[in-house]
This record gives sequence, structure tokens and C-alpha cells, in this order.
Amino acid sequence: MSLNKKNHHVDWTKFLYSIPAKDYMIQSNPYEEKMKYAAEMIKKADMVLIGAGAGASAAAGLLYSGPRFTENFAEFIEKYGSEYMPDMYAAGFYPFPSEEAKWGYWSKHALMNRFYPPAFSLYQDLYEMVKDKEYFVLTTNVDHQFYKSGFDEKRIFATQGDYGEIQCEKGCHPKVYEGEELFYKMDEARKDCLIPSELVPHCPVCGGKMAMHLRSDQYFVEDEEWHEAADRYVEFLEQMKGKNVVLLELGVGFNTPVIIRFPFEKMMRENDSYHLIRLNMTQHFVPQSFGVRAVGIGGDLAQAVIDLKERVL
Repeated sequence: MSLNKKNHHVDWTKFLYSIPAKDYMIQSNPYEEKMKYAAEMIKKADMVLIGAGAGASAAAGLLYSGPRFTENFAEFIEKYGSEYMPDMYAAGFYPFPSEEAKWGYWSKHALMNRFYPPAFSLYQDLYEMVKDKEYFVLTTNVDHQFYKSGFDEKRIFATQGDYGEIQCEKGCHPKVYEGEELFYKMDEARKDCLIPSELVPHCPVCGGKMAMHLRSDQYFVEDEEWHEAADRYVEFLEQMKGKNVVLLELGVGFNTPVIIRFPFEKMMRENDSYHLIRLNMTQHFVPQSFGVRAVGIGGDLAQAVIDLKERVL
């Protein structure tokens, strides 16, 4: 893997594959049999690479729709209309008419999904399962759950940002800023879905608008900490070569499959000593060509983690 000559960091785009598997299948083995087999994979593994997507946090309880949304965002639904705000994910794309309106919504969103929630048991169980292994976490989630649940922050690469941070909207400089204190002030001062103008953040370099630190366009800031995490991920991948490795994938669908799902499958094709455990409510199918080296387990992901932990420990 070559480094970027300009900043001496790895070129992350080298990991973004888009090679779809042509032989997906849903394994017919009984749940208990697959669970036992998956547990043996982890027990025998020298290293575990965890890949976690939105389905993991949804299974843990971080739901973006239903009562959790309608009860906590009632004022926004009433003001902007339920057809435009059917859930928290869709609401984030609403064309807010002002910065006061934008931050009125996003401060609430960040508090609900990043700061209020405790460490969920799914993530704590996952940590207990792998803490004595050589592990690394690659995640597209931005809710900070891995950090809250005991995982070593030096073994986590959150590729898509963090709800707790803000950046220059145009990415004019490679730095992000902590937003927790500001979000609480916004939430306390909000009236009619709007925050006071004096609380609207401005870029300290160009004076322009600020945005959440989420990968939504070409202006996403990859700061020094982000690049260091990417470098550590590369180092872990190098250490995996020739080892008995388990790729433990949780809740990764086809929203951004080029970050975890497809790369994991590519690793499987290129390394005979790797094994794949895919936990997903509905998209648990695995390439048939992987044979006994892969197991796909569907249904309740949270319960699957509990059942897997009991058989591993």
C-alpha cells in the first residue's frame, strides 16, 4: 500500500472497492449450528477485524424512526411537515431556510444520537467477546458507541465522521471542532425550532458557515487524527497477512458497501486463512465460493451477538 507523498499518509481511496459478489447465497444450516461454527472461528482466530454499519446501532436501540423520533422531534415534525421529516435520517436532508433553523435541528440530532445514549449492551458484549484478541474496528457509524463501550480508541477507524464534531462547511482547513458544549447551549436556547443567531457557529479561518463533521460531500474534513486512524488500520491489515483472521461484520448493508462489505469479501478471496462472520437482519447472504470459511446469520442482530458471546467466552 503506497503512501500519499504529500502528507505521508496512506491513500484511503485504495480501499474503496466496488466488486459485487456474483454467487450470494443464504445458508440453510440451522441457527444453532451456524452460531456454534461462528464461535469456533473466533476462538481459533489470531486476529479479529470488526466491520460495523448502521444496522449494528439500530439493533442496539439507536432507532431513527418510530416513537423515538416522533416523541423527541415533535416540534420539528409539526413545523416542517411529517412528509419532509418521516425519520431522523430523512430530516437531516431538509433544506433548512437559515443557519438558525439548521442548527436548531442538528444540535438536537447530535444530542439524541451521540451524547444522550449510554454505551449499548450490544457493543459492550462485542467488546467482551474480542477484548483479549488482537482486534481492530472499522465503522461507518458516527455515534461514538465503540469508544463508549471500552474499545481502545487507537484501534478504531470511524471513516465517516462523528456527530460530536463540526467543521468548516467548505472544508477550508483540515481541522474539526468539538461540538458538545455548543449543542447543549443550542438545545437549551432553542425556540420554535430555531437557535439564537449568536449561537450560530462560523468558521474560525474563512468566516463561513460550519457543518456537522459527516461525510456528505467532497468537503468532508479528513484531519490529522482521521489520517492517523487510517494509517493504524493499514498497519493492522499488514499484520493480518498469513494469520488466522476473522472478519466480523455487523449490520453492513448496501448503503456504503464499498467501505466494509465489498473490501471484506475481497480480502476473503485473496486470503485462504481468513474467515467471515456476517451478522445482518436480512442481508446475511454470503458468497457461495467462500465455502466453510464464511457464515451468514440473519434475524435479531442484538440477540445474535449475545448468543455468540456466550459460546465464545
